[in-house]
Amino acid sequence: MRNIRLTIAYDGSAFHGWQFQPGLPTIQAALNDAASEITQETIIVNGASRTDAGVHALGQVAHFKTHSALEAREFQRALNALLPPAIRVVAAEEVGPDFHARWLSQAKTYRYRIFRGAVLSPFDYRRALHVPWALDESVMAAAAREFEGAHDFTSFAASSGAEEEDGSRDMQRLLYASELIRESVSDEIVYIVHGKSFLRYMVRKIVGTLLEVGKGKLGPQQIPEILEARDRSLSGPTVPPDGLYLVSIEYPDPTDSLAGSAARKRAGLR
Repeated sequence: MRNIRLTIAYDGSAFHGWQFQPGLPTIQAALNDAASEITQETIIVNGASRTDAGVHALGQVAHFKTHSALEAREFQRALNALLPPAIRVVAAEEVGPDFHARWLSQAKTYRYRIFRGAVLSPFDYRRALHVPWALDESVMAAAAREFEGAHDFTSFAASSGAEEEDGSRDMQRLLYASELIRESVSDEIVYIVHGKSFLRYMVRKIVGTLLEVGKGKLGPQQIPEILEARDRSLSGPTVPPDGLYLVSIEYPDPTDSLAGSAARKRAGLR
């Protein structure tokens, strides 16, 4: 049986996230259907990141197993012919049988776009968060750095809805880089974070907290206190998914690491 790796970009606006949900449009469901039609097999496409409803991707990675003899580049062409225009397979390759998009991933990079101008272009609707009011961007940038390193991110994660389950979850996460930058070619600031793994809503709650810092409701020095408190009520609101993009995912293979580094550079991560 062959193992096909896909790199996928998508506009998540019209989808209920990555993961298959009966009766709802999802990225995984669209890929499953297209791959199954091509191979005449029952295909399950496994993704590296289960992005939430409305979240976009530039470099989602997935894989599926098949008996088909079709070349990887032909899979790419055929999938793009069947998929909705909001989902594109940007690369396809055959990999070893042990490759697993989710379990072998070593790091991920996300970015969150915040448009600062007076009027949000209709072409950026549902693709960036519009924040036209005054913000202290320099203080926000200082606060963003406070998230770097290994921390318990309970204060910045969604609850599972069950107290017992929340108590047993490992909330420790390692962030290699966390920064807020001003885009030079547009009236936009971008939060970029590179980490080993992420909790649900974690990036969106961090951005919401940074906005509270920008408005003067919190200070950078309070970020370590909020992390230490392990109390969701102390962090900022969860911002909408509109501005969130999965940029790239890194794997042990050196060529994958180089590709991930290049993708992070394109995202603006220094």
